[in-house]
Amino acid sequence: MSSTAVRRTAIAASAAALALLATACGGSSDDETKAGDDKPSAAQSASTGESGRSGAASAGKALSAAELEKIALAQADVKSGEVATKIPAEEDVAKDQISTSDEACRPLVHVQGAVAQGEPAADVKRSWQGQTEAPSESKGPHGQDMTTIDVNQVMLNVASYEGDGAEQALKKLNAAAEKCAGGFDAGVGSDKMRVAEVTKTAAPEGGDEGFAASVGVATGKDANGLMKLVVVRKGSTLASFGIVNLSSVMTGEDFDVPSDVIDAQVAKLG
Repeated sequence: MSSTAVRRTAIAASAAALALLATACGGSSDDETKAGDDKPSAAQSASTGESGRSGAASAGKALSAAELEKIALAQADVKSGEVATKIPAEEDVAKDQISTSDEACRPLVHVQGAVAQGEPAADVKRSWQGQTEAPSESKGPHGQDMTTIDVNQVMLNVASYEGDGAEQALKKLNAAAEKCAGGFDAGVGSDKMRVAEVTKTAAPEGGDEGFAASVGVATGKDANGLMKLVVVRKGSTLASFGIVNLSSVMTGEDFDVPSDVIDAQVAKLG
């Protein structure tokens, strides 16, 4: 399955990507091997309220793009899946490509599209894709055995801010989740989608502050496709994760976030 197809599904839940899922993956997907939960347990516990922190991401110290490259997720940091350290130009979403029916909802789409919140001093992007395979309970049209393939995609942005920029960006993200809970329309370039609902979930541990939400995207079926958003702040640095499970985009069923990927990135923030 091409990364472009996965990318477009994560942003717009497009019919083309769903069709590709049905033909390329074979058989019906079911929730099986789980990598984590909605509250990823990072290497260190949350320390909300602590204004100072030693290390690269200390409050008020903005990192350069070169410094962010050193602490952003790399292939050696994870045991499974593939990390892309460069996003192809045709898949890289720019801030001016994003549109929303309500400006207050824009921060949520930024997380989905791996776009930095607000005005960072610098930011870098990564993507991770992993899959599990297992025998399917279903049989093919001629009675043949089928394989269930469960594909997860994470779009990641690591951004650094001057002063309290990271804290303010996270406040706006929390406000967006509350104000836009009932849904809104969004677009990334020519790809349009209807966000049917936004539900805040348990915030992740491992940083000074965290944010998590489930996003239901209208797919034209009875159930909304499901995406998940996770953001962790350590000092002046934000790591944001837009997470999609292709089976859940199609079925709307819940899925667990790949917490090993989140933990690996958060551990590198300092």
